[in-house]
Amino acid sequence: MSPVENVLLSIVVPVYAVEGYLYQCLESIRAGLSPAESAGVEVIAVDDASPDTCGTMLDAYAQRHGDLRVVHLEQNVGLGGARNAGLERARGAYVWFVDSDDWLPAGAVRAVLEKLRDTRPDVLLVDHLRVHENGRLEMDASSHLLRGVPDVVTLSDRRDLLGVQHTAWNRIVRVGLLRRLSLRFLPGWYEDVPFTNPVLIAAVRLAVLDRVCYHYRVGRIGAITTTRSDRHFEAFGQYDRLHEWLDEHAVEPWLRRAMFTLMINHLLVVAGNDSRLRPNRRRAFFRRLAAHYRRYRPAGYLPPAGTAGLKHRLVGLNSYVLYAALRQAYRAAGRGRADADSTPAVSPHLAPAPQEVKPAPIR
Repeated sequence: MSPVENVLLSIVVPVYAVEGYLYQCLESIRAGLSPAESAGVEVIAVDDASPDTCGTMLDAYAQRHGDLRVVHLEQNVGLGGARNAGLERARGAYVWFVDSDDWLPAGAVRAVLEKLRDTRPDVLLVDHLRVHENGRLEMDASSHLLRGVPDVVTLSDRRDLLGVQHTAWNRIVRVGLLRRLSLRFLPGWYEDVPFTNPVLIAAVRLAVLDRVCYHYRVGRIGAITTTRSDRHFEAFGQYDRLHEWLDEHAVEPWLRRAMFTLMINHLLVVAGNDSRLRPNRRRAFFRRLAAHYRRYRPAGYLPPAGTAGLKHRLVGLNSYVLYAALRQAYRAAGRGRADADSTPAVSPHLAPAPQEVKPAPIR
């Protein structure tokens, strides 16, 4: 579908089993927008054959407010497929994928619209806060990379931007770029991997909005990151697809090295996470990780310094026994530091405490 002249931004919201959070997400998108600003935004909610009342809630919301386009899928296609369904119907020049269990802070959409009009980037990166179920607010470890970036840059100008958390919801992408790349989300878990990295690499004009524009809900029961499952092994296939794309586009050696480092770091996070892998599956995951290390390691690659480099070397040696011992030692040390560590200083006014919004009649 071709962009509509007055629609600058399409916000695609994939919806599945989030009836307790859906209204909060939808209400947050247009909150505080003037009629003129709202006219430049379309919201497309994709009901991914949700097993709860989300489909009915979406229809009622659209009937009441009249500014929501609802797409009902007959069969569940997963997060990536639902995003694709919304993207196919997007009429804006840019698309922003917002997960339906998260929400946007006041003023975020207005700030995004202004930045898009001022800079006309291929990709706009925005900052976010991690909001825990107990209300604790946490800055992301990569947020500092968004500081002090000029209006428009290239990835070669600011190589460190490749280290920004690779999620679909922290980057607003020009639809024309996606069409040129024929880029869509692929099936399976970790679908962000072969999508978010290519859009950043292919962008000629990168812009950064150094402002919290997204509240990411951490620890929700039922979320992929809190679900123990062998489906976390699907991350390896997604990285295979990413490397196929890197091969097809003959990326520069520095990009190949950077992507390899990020891949190993990411897979190590999954390997060490108790909420994702059952203990009896960690060894098998580590072996797959070691195989990817050998397969994709660039010529002349040197591991990073410090603890990260030590982990890389253990992966390269396929030494699960030493890795497990190191992991246990660091976990023990981390428990010892837990009482002394403090929550990162984040203003309590940036995000309200997370809440489960009970289904209720439309206002």
